[in-house]
Amino acid sequence: MTEQPDPSPTRRANGVVLDDTAKRIIEVLQEDGRRSYAAIGKAVGLSEAAVRQRVQRLLEAGVVQVVGVTDPMMLGFSRQAMIGVRTTGDLNAAADAVSEVEGVEYVVITAGSFDLLVEVVAEDDPKLLDILANIRAIDTVAATETFLYLKLRKQTYAWGTR
Repeated sequence: MTEQPDPSPTRRANGVVLDDTAKRIIEVLQEDGRRSYAAIGKAVGLSEAAVRQRVQRLLEAGVVQVVGVTDPMMLGFSRQAMIGVRTTGDLNAAADAVSEVEGVEYVVITAGSFDLLVEVVAEDDPKLLDILANIRAIDTVAATETFLYLKLRKQTYAWGTR
């Protein structure tokens, strides 16, 4: 199998070019990140070596990550929460400071009533309170609102490509 250049590559804002083959590789990995290079090659019409090269380029460019996603509850983390954060001052600096807090797993800068949304995972209520105290101790954090997760109903990463 030989790799053919795609006649219609897509340039993303970050400068990465995704042709139809790269998009298909990403979609296959979203279905099953453990799939072998040989199996991906069969699905997209490339050799195992060509797929290995392409996946490596996608990883290095930060287009994809291949990770094992766990259910924190099954691993002894009984508290998950989303925390809405209102800030003062430099929003990027606030997001960076919040990102450094132990237990913070996800930080996004948002438009809306909160400046940041912060996902945290904690072993128990005392640990969640510690995480909240550490977030609130940041000078640029003006206010927080915590939304406790009661039950995870859906978690997927298979949104495909455009």
